[in-house]
Amino acid sequence: MNDAMTPKNELEQRILAVLNEQISTEDFMQALHTSQVFMPMADDTSIKNFQRSNKIEPLLVEMEEGGKVLILFSSPDRGKSFLADYPDYKGGLLVEFEWVLRNIEGEYGIAINPGWDLGIDLEPQMVQRLN
Repeated sequence: MNDAMTPKNELEQRILAVLNEQISTEDFMQALHTSQVFMPMADDTSIKNFQRSNKIEPLLVEMEEGGKVLILFSSPDRGKSFLADYPDYKGGLLVEFEWVLRNIEGEYGIAINPGWDLGIDLEPQMVQRLN
C-alpha cells in the first residue's frame, strides 16, 4: 500500500505538488477547502446504501500519544484497504473539505489517505487555524 502512486484526481495532484514543494503549504491549504474528500462513516444497517441514524459517525482513530485523528480519503477507492480493519465503517460521504471543518466537533487531527505515500496529516492546531 505504501508504493508510489500516480494521482487520480485533483486533490491527489495537489497533495503531490505540496509534498514535492511545487506549491506552497498556504496555497495547498487554500485549495484544500474546496476539495472533495471521502469521509468514512459507521453504518449500522444491513441494507446497502441506507443509514438509519441521523447522526454522522465519522472514523476517529485514537493515537498512541493521545488525541484522535479524523480519517479522510481523496476517494472511496483509497480507503478500501485501510477500512478493512474497521468493518463498521462501510458507508461514507463525499463532501467538500470545508464542510468537514464546519461540522467536526472537538480538537482532532486529520489524516488524508493514511497508509498511502500520497497522503497528508494535519495536526489539531492546523485544523483549528483552518476553521
